[in-house]
Amino acid sequence: MPDSDAVAIEASWRDPERFSVLFDRHAPAIHRYLARRVGEAADDLLAETFLVAFGKRRGYDPGYRDARPWLYGIATNLVGQHRRDEVRRYRLQAAAGPPVDLPDYAERIVASVTAQSIRSQLAEALAAIPGGDRDVLLLVAWEDLSYDEVARALAIPVGTVRSRLHRARARLRQSLTGTGAAATYKEILANE
Repeated sequence: MPDSDAVAIEASWRDPERFSVLFDRHAPAIHRYLARRVGEAADDLLAETFLVAFGKRRGYDPGYRDARPWLYGIATNLVGQHRRDEVRRYRLQAAAGPPVDLPDYAERIVASVTAQSIRSQLAEALAAIPGGDRDVLLLVAWEDLSYDEVARALAIPVGTVRSRLHRARARLRQSLTGTGAAATYKEILANE
């Protein structure tokens, strides 16, 4: 049975190469999260996430066997540094029209236009949500973190996670009501 993340982190105090176990285990999920949040900057932020984690590894609480929420917290903080760019990117996506070079097939055209329309509406709605609320929503909706894991990742109480998630879902519901995006993104709006 492989060592827990906590054991690997403690072992890296003596043998820094042991920290690579965390990268091997968690980099794909952290990268996916970052790619959704910052697009092409994900590779750089992934490297920075693990660099920060490596630098802070002696402060890791070994009582937590799974370091994934800790890593998501670091990644989310790095995204926070790029938040203005993120909001600008969402607004650009919302303003972008359908692709110019669409195939001639009628069904593909309708599907592409519909997908672009929904993506724009969702991007615009996400841009309108305050940063802290958006962080909670995306960690729950995209990364499937539990409330406890989000609380650990963002260093906030579980009650704050619940209230931020409630506010974010309410804002999304209000923004997307009556649009095709509301039906398409049911999973984000569900489970209150």
